[in-house]
Amino acid sequence: MSDEFRKIAAREIDEFKHDLRQRFPGRDVEELTDEDLLREVMNTVGKAGKLGEQIKCVVSVSMLTEGWDANTVTHILGVRAFGTQLLCEQVVGRGLRRMSYAPTVRRIDTPQGPAEFEAFDTEYAEVYGVPFSFIPASGAVNPKPPGPPPTHARALEERIACEITFPRIDGYRYELPAERLTATFSEKSHLALTTRDLPTSVENRPIVGETSIHTLDELKKEREQKVAFHVARRVLEHYFEADEYAKKPWLFPDLLSISRDWLGQCVTCKDGTFKQLLLFAENCQTAADKVYLSIVAADSGPKRLLPIPKPYETIGSTRYVSFDTVKPTYKTRADKCHVSHVVGDTETWEQKMAATLEEMDEVVHYVKNHNVGFFIPYTINGQQRNYVPDFLCRVDDGHGRAPGDLLNLIVEVSGERDKEKEAKVATAKTLWVPAVNNAGTWGRWAFVEVGDPWDAGRTLRAFLGSIGERVESFR
Repeated sequence: MSDEFRKIAAREIDEFKHDLRQRFPGRDVEELTDEDLLREVMNTVGKAGKLGEQIKCVVSVSMLTEGWDANTVTHILGVRAFGTQLLCEQVVGRGLRRMSYAPTVRRIDTPQGPAEFEAFDTEYAEVYGVPFSFIPASGAVNPKPPGPPPTHARALEERIACEITFPRIDGYRYELPAERLTATFSEKSHLALTTRDLPTSVENRPIVGETSIHTLDELKKEREQKVAFHVARRVLEHYFEADEYAKKPWLFPDLLSISRDWLGQCVTCKDGTFKQLLLFAENCQTAADKVYLSIVAADSGPKRLLPIPKPYETIGSTRYVSFDTVKPTYKTRADKCHVSHVVGDTETWEQKMAATLEEMDEVVHYVKNHNVGFFIPYTINGQQRNYVPDFLCRVDDGHGRAPGDLLNLIVEVSGERDKEKEAKVATAKTLWVPAVNNAGTWGRWAFVEVGDPWDAGRTLRAFLGSIGERVESFR
């Protein structure tokens, strides 16, 4: 810090000292070092009346990669090697701070006439010597035009009468009548633990620093009795205490005995693994599923399939729908749909399906299941996933048009059949719908597939007719 600079910036230095006295009454401001003054210069680059007001150029080494923020930076010159693309982005980011956030009123011509809107003036940063391929520069060839304006799809308050509610469930369970539990183990009960799913030893070798090896030896010291206890508790909580009004803690001794037998007979450890790996949540859930299915297989009495509700927000609703989209949309009828728009992945079949549902007298209300939150849990290749059907409808199937008499109909528009699609449909028909109907809490539910959206009306009426015939036959 030269004496000439101190002389030129004497007033600003005195003001800086005055500010320090106000903020730190006990500090001796007369003992300021050159580093203190230089730090204040850098913190006030371009700010009127401050030490950094007259600074026009900053030459730094590795400083712009840190959290240094100055919105007056307009030129950046890279004169050293850049090791990574991320470092380039950090450096250029220092020049992208706006200097002014005062909007300017602009006028445009629209089909409805002249219109006004507020926008920021364009600001530029000159960047030299920094390699970039994804940031458009001035004079770039064929700049991309702006994208289409988004559509705001939302639930409309004035259409609250069209609201559709639905259960939110995590899985399925059987209601077993027996008060004493037994298990029958089969090939499906077996579980192999391998390091392919969870490594037991990992070597961490950083570019700079000491190499270290992390193992699960501490976990291996846990007793197998603890593993059996955790598996039994997971089975009890997930399958036998899903309903808070039907808790059965007296089943735990049987579950613990079954879990202990399952660990001894059905668990195989490969490649240096050990049974204590089941203490991890994901492995423990897999073990609980296999133990529970073994219990179900051993019970020869009648079994009633029931859903496992989510532990929170067990009821979903269309009233919470609100999102922006640039996908094709279809405006819905005010007396049919709670949500303002149907969002499509294509330009055709979603719109055609929505129009068909609006024209059918049997359909009282409907909604496209996009960002609604309704899904059906299913399992494929040992992995649990969520299936999102296309439409939810409330229809009059002959029981009446009162809210409690309507049938909740899940409509899936099917395209090409594959293994995953078959698993989704099978779960919806054989697990989700029977389980929810057996619970009797969320009304009556059914599932139907529509192969051709342009013939959906006939398909839906035939399906509703078959339901009516089954009801009459039952009566």
